[in-house]
Amino acid sequence: MQQKPARARILDAAHELMLTVGLARATTKEIAKAAGCSEAALYKHFTGKEELFIEVLRERLPGLTPLLNGLTAEPGRNPLEDNLTEIARRAALFYEQSFPIAASLYAETQLKKRHDDAMREMGTGPHLPIEGLDAYLRAEQAAGRIHPDADTFAAASLLLGACAQRAFAYDATSDGEPPQVDHFARRLARTLLSGITA
Repeated sequence: MQQKPARARILDAAHELMLTVGLARATTKEIAKAAGCSEAALYKHFTGKEELFIEVLRERLPGLTPLLNGLTAEPGRNPLEDNLTEIARRAALFYEQSFPIAASLYAETQLKKRHDDAMREMGTGPHLPIEGLDAYLRAEQAAGRIHPDADTFAAASLLLGACAQRAFAYDATSDGEPPQVDHFARRLARTLLSGITA
């Protein structure tokens, strides 16, 4: 069986270590060792842990950007509720899988600052899904499927904020389980639509 390319092995190892030991404690040396390569080989593909974290989020977790871009390019395609349900489903899964990785960022001020700086430099960040969903909702508004007075930015923030909240709000419940993702996404889409549809 052929071994995966080094870049893919590094991303797999980084994803696994960031999930198990946390971003703050996952060193490039440990990631390289888990990937079966040298630390120098890791640096041939990535500038450092900050870029690795961003690429793990981009390549190993459910993606929102391609979905949002496609929907924005073709407003009016598919029922609005179905589109928002799929957006909410992917967002809920993304936050569920990324929260354990990103949580340790907030424990170390310098690490958080380095990551924020790296995201700005790479032109990415957690604000982009909100802006992307806002753009999609504005496209649907222009197509007449969303009320002309609806605040699309607030609607985008509400939907994605609820998805992010689902990722960490249920650990203390009796079963420690968040609401089932498909049911949650559908209910969220319907509730949002009741306030913004034309």
